[in-house]
Amino acid sequence: MTEFFRRLYFVVIGIFLAAPIIVVAGVSVNEKQSLTFPPQGFSLSWYGEIFTNHEWRNALLASLTLALLSAALAVAIALPLAWFLWRRIAPWANIFQILGIAPFTLPPVITALGMLTFWATTGFYGQPWTAVISHAIFFVTLPLVTLSLGFTSIDRSLVEAAATMGADDKTVFRTVVLPLIRPYLVSGYAFAFVLSLNEYIVAYMTVGFTMETLPIKIFNALRYGYTPTMASVTVLFVVTAAVIFSLIARFGDLPKLLGAMAGDDR
Repeated sequence: MTEFFRRLYFVVIGIFLAAPIIVVAGVSVNEKQSLTFPPQGFSLSWYGEIFTNHEWRNALLASLTLALLSAALAVAIALPLAWFLWRRIAPWANIFQILGIAPFTLPPVITALGMLTFWATTGFYGQPWTAVISHAIFFVTLPLVTLSLGFTSIDRSLVEAAATMGADDKTVFRTVVLPLIRPYLVSGYAFAFVLSLNEYIVAYMTVGFTMETLPIKIFNALRYGYTPTMASVTVLFVVTAAVIFSLIARFGDLPKLLGAMAGDDR
């Protein structure tokens, strides 16, 4: 009987967590232009509008470009920082780790306001590349954490052995360190990419009036009424995130990505 209630509990929790996605998915297939659930009729035309309507298509391309570039920049910032923190074991080095984590731990509106003030002061407000830099700084915490886990899992004796054989720092990093941290590198990029794709506040505060990403497009479209296309975009976001993280779990070492040490694997 206890087993029955335990399973029932998890089923109820699962339904509770999945209910918003189920409702949004139902709304996205309404035949008419209404946000009603259960859906009235069935149509996938609203998904097609994301790609055929030039406004939604441009917003999709803007979101993808922003996410791809900002995630790459975030990893480019986090990788040398995590490498430095791993090699320099000193109390003062933790200051850099705190600086790397700080943007993500602050309330997003505070970070966004800081970005807005900075870019407006420098005269670059509204430039698309400012959103790339802002997102990279905002999400640098994610690859920094995953890469720090990756460096922690490395057996330092391997690096010492390579150095003893005459390998310089670049060779050690390329032949020993990089292959070992590759799963963490990919997962850090994936986390930053998915969250950048969905982020609204920082993007809106930096380029909201000059470039529409999909989240910004959704909020702007609300001023003119409701359309199931908004729900379709939401489902697209969820599916994209699920596919990306499923691929990482399928082809990567999931215990390592979750921070488990080799000796703790079951």
